[in-house]
Amino acid sequence: MKKRLLTSLAATVLAASALAQQAAPAPAPVPGWAVGRPAGSTLAPHAPKLTVTPLAEVPVGAIRVPAGFKVEVYAHGMPGARMMAEGPKGTVFVGSRAIGRVYAVTRNADGSTRTRVVAQGLPQPNGLVMIGDSLYVLAVNRVLRYDNIEANLDNVPAPVDLTAAFALPTDVEHGGNHHWKFATLGPDGRIYTNVGVNCNICDFDRDKFALLVSFNPDGSGRRIEARGVRNSVGMAHHPVTRELWATNNGRDWAGNEWPHDTLHRVRASGEDHGFPYCTGNTPDPQFNKGRSCSDFVAPAALLGPHTAALGMRFYTGNMFPAEYRNQIILARRGSWNRDRLTGFDLVVAHLDAQGNVARLEEFMTGLRDDANQRFLDRPVDVHVMRDGSLLVAGEQMGAIYRITYRR
Repeated sequence: MKKRLLTSLAATVLAASALAQQAAPAPAPVPGWAVGRPAGSTLAPHAPKLTVTPLAEVPVGAIRVPAGFKVEVYAHGMPGARMMAEGPKGTVFVGSRAIGRVYAVTRNADGSTRTRVVAQGLPQPNGLVMIGDSLYVLAVNRVLRYDNIEANLDNVPAPVDLTAAFALPTDVEHGGNHHWKFATLGPDGRIYTNVGVNCNICDFDRDKFALLVSFNPDGSGRRIEARGVRNSVGMAHHPVTRELWATNNGRDWAGNEWPHDTLHRVRASGEDHGFPYCTGNTPDPQFNKGRSCSDFVAPAALLGPHTAALGMRFYTGNMFPAEYRNQIILARRGSWNRDRLTGFDLVVAHLDAQGNVARLEEFMTGLRDDANQRFLDRPVDVHVMRDGSLLVAGEQMGAIYRITYRR
């Protein structure tokens, strides 16, 4: 009897132990951005604000621009507002990431604006491009075409799904890393976009990730424009030379001062710009693998360490002074992977007669509070309007600013 009791007790203890082991929660997976974070570091991406910011709280009064320029709020009430595209009737479409929406901003007769949500529930619909009357939305690997959208802003029809034709890598293939898109229409009528790397830095398929690529509008004819561009979220073609230029975000967890984010000039399709082996002329300390940095195309300019250089456009308007004509205006969203903040501004890359970057000019500042190490908004994209004014999307405040110039 005693033996049976002990056996039963032992079985009960073993069963309880097994149940406890089964019930123990699995450790939470490390998010992609945190892979490689040094022990003890508290650095982490800034949380986005996904609620409407009242107009009175949009920090337009803090913004500083050169003499003669003026900044006003063009539109607000669009949480997570990011990349912009303009329709032929003047509607400004605005993508987003975490909130999954596409907005439409129209101008009323009195100069005020109206904002609508024209698509929602999408996976990071950051990339927008207009071709004729059709809006293309690139949401990770999904590609959706909304035909005749400006005539149907209050009752948007179902889009044409081109996802299979474009065959972009899925969120799973990206591992959740750098999977949001930027899109622009090239002078050859092709859609140009980015495919970010599927890690912070690692061994990866260099024909699949860290690319600039282009497609025919129906998704056919995929062409690699540049390899070794880690994470571009901004590109445009020079209005005269037709060369493709692109911003790029460098790797994380390599120190406060390295690497710089970079600006790239693509002179011929298929160029190799070096990632993960090199940034500029500097070998990566972990992944160089003996490669000479002279084997790769060097960046056209260094844009500061961890500044998060994103949307860029060539200024093609006639409102600004002549010195800005055909120069690059780009948004630096601002750092998180650095002890002291940097970026949170617009800069102009001035080009010389040979098309090389001669100097960088701080153009729109005031959103970074150095004394208190905080930011007031995060500029993520720019867009040149037909009247020559410049729109700036502020992601954190969900607002669009308009910059004008009076002679």
